Amino acid sequence: MEPCRLAASDLACRRGERLLFRGLSLDIVGGQALHVTGSNGTGKSSLIRILAGLLRPYAGEVERQGSTGLLDQTMALDEHLPLGRALAFWAGLDGAIADSVLIRLGLADLLDVPVRYLSTGQRKRAALARLLGQNAQVWLLDEPLNGLDRDAVALVEALIAEHIAGGGLALVASHQPIAVPGMAVLDLPDYARGLAA
Repeated sequence: MEPCRLAASDLACRRGERLLFRGLSLDIVGGQALHVTGSNGTGKSSLIRILAGLLRPYAGEVERQGSTGLLDQTMALDEHLPLGRALAFWAGLDGAIADSVLIRLGLADLLDVPVRYLSTGQRKRAALARLLGQNAQVWLLDEPLNGLDRDAVALVEALIAEHIAGGGLALVASHQPIAVPGMAVLDLPDYARGLAA
């Protein structure tokens, strides 16, 4: 895998008239993972969108090196298509999703089921399949454990660990605990303290 890096310096994020965080800096390279924690409404999703280049920061700069894959709350799967066709659309843009990935994620028997009938956990695993098909070096994961049972959580943790062991990097924004060896933690509320002063 090519070298990859995700860096941010002195980031600030504003939503409406409210400043969510400021002074946030980070620097992650291939082989590293960072868990961004904080309760709902602290700006975790906004941070992910800023790092992905989908939202402009109120202040600060972001630098990305390497291809980037985003898993967020939208999942971007056509509700009216069977899962296999919905994934095939993205495979045409991102790259093929291996049959072994579909089997590992428990999706191989669901390819004929319309996306609208899939459970939250099944949809989340389908979004993970798309992410894996991208072969992206930089993973930005927004609440990847929501809607997953214990076995699926363990699978996501294993996928992240494998990704960083292979030279990729992962930034995971989640209010839930996540067990990945060597993963650093950034508590987003630390960057909101004193904003009202």
